[in-house]
Amino acid sequence: MSDQMQKIVLASRPTGAPTSENFRLETDAIPQPGEGEVLVKVHYMSLDPYMRGRMDDAKSYAAPVPIGGTMEGGGVGEVIASNSDHFKPGDLAFGMFGWASHGIQPAKMLRKLDAGGMPITTALGVLGMPGFTGWHGLMEYGRPKAGETLVVAAATGPVGSMVGQLAKSLGLRTVGIAGGADKVKLAKETFGFDECLDHRAYVDAKALRAALKEACPKGIDIYFENVGGKVLEAVIPLMNPFGRIPVCGMIAWYNAGNLGSGADAPMPAPAIWRNVLVNFLSVNGFIISNHWDRFPEFLQDAAPKVISGDIKVVEDIAEGLENAPDAFMGLLQGKNVGKQIVKVA
Repeated sequence: MSDQMQKIVLASRPTGAPTSENFRLETDAIPQPGEGEVLVKVHYMSLDPYMRGRMDDAKSYAAPVPIGGTMEGGGVGEVIASNSDHFKPGDLAFGMFGWASHGIQPAKMLRKLDAGGMPITTALGVLGMPGFTGWHGLMEYGRPKAGETLVVAAATGPVGSMVGQLAKSLGLRTVGIAGGADKVKLAKETFGFDECLDHRAYVDAKALRAALKEACPKGIDIYFENVGGKVLEAVIPLMNPFGRIPVCGMIAWYNAGNLGSGADAPMPAPAIWRNVLVNFLSVNGFIISNHWDRFPEFLQDAAPKVISGDIKVVEDIAEGLENAPDAFMGLLQGKNVGKQIVKVA
């Protein structure tokens, strides 16, 4: 085995959308695990929108990646050395190894994978943090009831597709929003949405709102918020009294810098707040890392549905660690189809 590893570090902080200059591929010696630690050779790593926020030096719920630091992210791979009784070489594990070919973590920070016949990549998407985000947000804050109408954007991504499929199985009318005709087709034919709108076909929030009104004749009871931007502006006036809005992300604003809180961010606060007030809306922001105690419950519920095919899975796998920056930049532009993953090993 080579004693060298590769990693991608943050070379500089982006202004607006990230560019290839913001990343750098480095070679380093493979570290050795210390007491209670485990060394893993990463086979696949996850790319997720939250990583854009980690590139900014802005106040948030987690510290930014330092300049020269390895880009943050989850990965799955094979244990190749262990100083823990809980892991032995050959075991498969998930951990926050970053954008790297190898990683070391304390054993207590790793999750041992029993694929159960499923590809290990599912631990990065449908049965990992994104799928858990959709499940927890919908069930805890969406409080779905049969006969209601749910809207979710990024409908073919790992969060949106989980939300839509769960809501459909519970008897709700599900309306997705996605970018491009192919994704609209995927949302309806693979993920079973009742309707899906192509946000690129509408010039502004007003035009999108008119189309949404037609797709949601009884109004909107649950809006699962993961994008912000013109989708939020389109949805808010269509919310029914006592509607619920779980908020897990705002990808439309991430490239604005400062996590979308800059002066240029389109945020018509008075109109939004008035709708929250007069329609008695419940708006719940949540970060899934605060809720890991419910992860076993999520797996118990979702894993059998994934194995049986009741919950469909679509993954977009880029080849090679060196191509992670391009795949990530594409993710922020909506170029991926399904859960974005990088094959490292």
